[in-house]
Amino acid sequence: MTHKASDGGVFLVYWSLTATDGTYSAQEGGKLHCTADPSASDYIAYADLTEADVLGWVYSSLIEQKEDGSDETAAEAKARIEAERTAKVQGQIDRAAANSTGVPW
Repeated sequence: MTHKASDGGVFLVYWSLTATDGTYSAQEGGKLHCTADPSASDYIAYADLTEADVLGWVYSSLIEQKEDGSDETAAEAKARIEAERTAKVQGQIDRAAANSTGVPW
């Protein structure tokens, strides 16, 4: 996370999510550009941030439009990203189970 030293305003958050089963893993990540406005009622300075605050920003930035035209909630965006990574791990497991290596003798 990068913030201004003068007012504690966060302007850049790097994030990553990793799904793993111990052997296989899938990762998603990115960066979130923030606009810090110390005069805004919902402003939170760097020193006062919690992990939940920042995760809320990240999940809100991942909101997509659903098939019915409505927007996901932040919780739905979080669940979608987690499910996509979990499915990638399961795909790796399935491919490994379907293939064998070695020789027949």
